[in-house]
Amino acid sequence: MPTWPNTLPQSPLLDGFRETVPDITIRSTMDQGPAKVRLRTTAAVRTMALTYLMSKDQIAALETFYLATVQGGALSFTFTHPRSNTVMNCRFTRPPEYVPTNGNFFRVAIELEVLP
Repeated sequence: MPTWPNTLPQSPLLDGFRETVPDITIRSTMDQGPAKVRLRTTAAVRTMALTYLMSKDQIAALETFYLATVQGGALSFTFTHPRSNTVMNCRFTRPPEYVPTNGNFFRVAIELEVLP
């Protein structure tokens, strides 16, 4: 299985980090009384939005990783979670986005899903 490249930043920027815990329940409204809630699944997907500061060379490495290694997001890869420091299987949910900060560096936004 591919791994997040060592040539890319390993820690995202704090202001771009967002993580969503999976919703594993289903809620049904009743005619009267409280809603009925039950477990929907035990294998749900967690999502993360990450922002990195990257050079032009690092963006080229990210594009190679995204387009060739993980085939445009079709394949999963191992990634170290920035908060828990655990290694997990992830997959891109959309292509990376680049916003210039100056002539040499860019803010790179990626979205990942953490696979069960």
